[in-house]
Amino acid sequence: MKIAFFTEMGFDGKVSREHPNMRTEFAWMCALNAEHYNINQAIASTSYIESPVFDLGIVIIPKKINEFDLNSLRMVCKQIAVMQEGPNWNWQDYSLDKQIWYFNTLTSADIIFTHNESDRKYYQGLTNHNDVRVMPSLMIEDSIGELKQEDRTGVIIGGNFVSWYGGFDSFIIAHEFDSDKIVAPSMGRKQPGEEQLITHLPYLEWKDWIHSLNKFKYGVHLMRTHAAGTFALNCAYLGIPCIGYKGLDTQEICHPDTTVELGDLQSARKIAQKLRNDEEFYLYCSTNSKIKYKENYHEDQYNSTFEKQFKIS
Repeated sequence: MKIAFFTEMGFDGKVSREHPNMRTEFAWMCALNAEHYNINQAIASTSYIESPVFDLGIVIIPKKINEFDLNSLRMVCKQIAVMQEGPNWNWQDYSLDKQIWYFNTLTSADIIFTHNESDRKYYQGLTNHNDVRVMPSLMIEDSIGELKQEDRTGVIIGGNFVSWYGGFDSFIIAHEFDSDKIVAPSMGRKQPGEEQLITHLPYLEWKDWIHSLNKFKYGVHLMRTHAAGTFALNCAYLGIPCIGYKGLDTQEICHPDTTVELGDLQSARKIAQKLRNDEEFYLYCSTNSKIKYKENYHEDQYNSTFEKQFKIS
């Protein structure tokens, strides 16, 4: 099956398995052996695509959109899919005319791919589309290489101090681990002054991020903005228990015993206390997260699911 991705990124071609910045969309392209094209150039002229017709074209609509006609890609793609970008409500901050355009673009696609089961239900109800599917998050492990056997300590939270990431909520719950310092990755929405409360990792490529994450014993990511769920997924791959919210598939599936209802910080506190004080519970959550990762999110499972969906022999 020949597959192409169309995104706002400025490169053409395939993604190597050794790519050092193997974030989710790169992992999808790599696993599916897909070609990538810049969406703006492809829409402007399909002659830009020097390839036979693709069986499936997957379009990731940029958050900062320029309106385009999705059907213009049908000259080079037998089927067109739209892949969710960001939380399912993000598009409702567009101007009204662009909201209408976005809705019509969704309905014109043959397939709508979503991040989570909760997103699938949302888009199914929104559009009444007859083919809405979950595209599971994915890690391609090759570029990680050998991980050091770390004596894990401390706690890392999954984002900065803005509502998008819920960083302050995570920061408060992280104090239950009685750690000398609380660490967070550097993200694009990092607030001035955060360094007074937490220690930031530098901006890292994906491979280096995994090696840095491997040093921590606990993860907290009380992020109300549900999207690909890579923090919870990365923690599960390493066997780091992660406290997070329901509605995010990677959190619910890989960390069932450390998942709480949206906004339930009271339960999050209790789970943090139990992880800190009950070594047996900690080890169970750590081991179980690794098992759940392999059962549900390993590349073999991803490929098997995709092949069954499209009846690829």
